[in-house]
Amino acid sequence: MAGEVEGELGRELTRLGLYPCAFHTTLVRDIASTPDMNTAVERVTDAATMDAFLDAYIAGWAVPDGPGFKRNVSAAWLDRPGWSLFFAYVDGKPAAEGILYVRDGVGYLADASCDPNYRGRGLHAALLARRIAEARDAGAAFVCSGAAYLSTSHRNMERAGMRVLFNSATWTDAGHR
Repeated sequence: MAGEVEGELGRELTRLGLYPCAFHTTLVRDIASTPDMNTAVERVTDAATMDAFLDAYIAGWAVPDGPGFKRNVSAAWLDRPGWSLFFAYVDGKPAAEGILYVRDGVGYLADASCDPNYRGRGLHAALLARRIAEARDAGAAFVCSGAAYLSTSHRNMERAGMRVLFNSATWTDAGHR
């Protein structure tokens, strides 16, 4: 289990038929320095780069209706105040994406995914490095994000200098699967 559950509370939740089914980690780091970036990452600046970003997003998250998704978000996600969208190519194909939100001195690494065909090539690490650098350049003092406990994303964030702030558990009714 991620972290310690206070004994009495844990026993009571168990008595009620609940159990922890998933854990989510929140990570944070200051950004006085930024991690190295070994892969080129591009920022979304127009409709053409938005299309490439969405191709990477759809592949990374396995969005079932790619064309419908693109129609719903392409205009809405472009040029939103505080939001920056990034993507990386592999062999000329959009392969990974990442989203950054900056406000009031805080950078939030909101989202990232990688096309399964291109995982293991350092794309997530490059997107982390670029977004951390962009957050610093936008005046953020620190960045934060979240990931499934001990997932590849969690481990990549730790390698990028982020540290666990806290873990949270999702509790589920044992009678409902």
